[in-house]
Amino acid sequence: MSKSDDKSLRPATKLVQGGRRPEWTGDPRLGGGIVNPPVWRASTILYDNIADLKARGHATHDKLYYGRRGTPTVWALADALTGMEEGAEGTLLYPSGVAAISAGLLALLSPGDHLLMVDSAYEPTRAFCDLMLARLGVETTYYDPLTGAGIAELIRPQTRLIFLESPGSLTFEVQDIPAITRIARARGVLTMLDNTWATPLLFPAFGHGIDVTMMSLTKYVGGHSDAMMGSLTATKAVWPKLRSATYQLGQSVSPDDCALMLRGLRTLEVRIRRQGENGLAVANWLAGRAEVGRVLHPALPGNPGHAIWSRDFAGASGLFGFTLKGVDEAARTRFIDSLAHFGIGFSWGGYESLVVPSDPQMIRTATRWTDPDPLVRLSIGLEDPADLIADLERGLAAMRG
Repeated sequence: MSKSDDKSLRPATKLVQGGRRPEWTGDPRLGGGIVNPPVWRASTILYDNIADLKARGHATHDKLYYGRRGTPTVWALADALTGMEEGAEGTLLYPSGVAAISAGLLALLSPGDHLLMVDSAYEPTRAFCDLMLARLGVETTYYDPLTGAGIAELIRPQTRLIFLESPGSLTFEVQDIPAITRIARARGVLTMLDNTWATPLLFPAFGHGIDVTMMSLTKYVGGHSDAMMGSLTATKAVWPKLRSATYQLGQSVSPDDCALMLRGLRTLEVRIRRQGENGLAVANWLAGRAEVGRVLHPALPGNPGHAIWSRDFAGASGLFGFTLKGVDEAARTRFIDSLAHFGIGFSWGGYESLVVPSDPQMIRTATRWTDPDPLVRLSIGLEDPADLIADLERGLAAMRG
């Protein structure tokens, strides 16, 4: 039992105390515990005798069995993540966010099943549906991210799962998750949410009816761009199926990477709020520039789903997009190449700011991306926003030539 199991604790306190069970943070025979769970590396676990081996069985999160089933370092991270979602039964860890999504879809879908997938989903999610799931006999229908209660018209007798990503990580539409989950539960359909953009700090998914939440811990939880991992957190009803499939797939994570994720988790609350504030400052500045067509940020009025974001979210993270008005791809390239304080690179949620070109029209099928202006995606870090704004101003000047 860890201190974070106290239901009265607020989220920031849970982040600090989560996963720090006394049995995982030190040996009382040595005079007490330590602040951080040690890095327990193991493949083989030794038993005192055959009776000991049989007694441990296949238990997890409390008894060492085999390295692939985890050590206290792994359990500490999973325990802390479970504590972030009120009503969660448990969390499973994977080598990447894509691995978590793939494992979750494989666990919950069978040949002949029908999946409803949001059209704004992360590109590797679409690829897994179109290639792997299709080969396994699972049919995927993509739906408009702005469909709320209208999801009822798309549910078939074979529909087993609705996958959501809100906001979408390229075009940032906010979904009406409560409307979708109400209908899904009434029809006996499970829901799974990619909650990487908001984390449970800004959007407590289980409180809005979601059955399984996924996060790419590589992003905001890790926060330092030096480790990759994904997670699935589930309700009591879904947890056994996910756990069984994860073990069958042989998925496991490094305790060293778990230690890095635990380090990042402790400061997640202050980082994501600061990055959200920085991001909003930059977004508001861009919204006032003549060179910018529109800013795709859920917290700005007029953006798709802004009213829902205002109703359901406790804040914004630092990832958003904007279009460059009336220019071509070459101008977008000049703009990006001239930036000094934005690294050009995939991923997001680290302490440093990043920029990439974005072309959603290439992967949308249920809806069309018709904006003729080139799109840019920014991940705002912990730099002073005034420096980032000055850098963007220089980039806009370079774009004009």
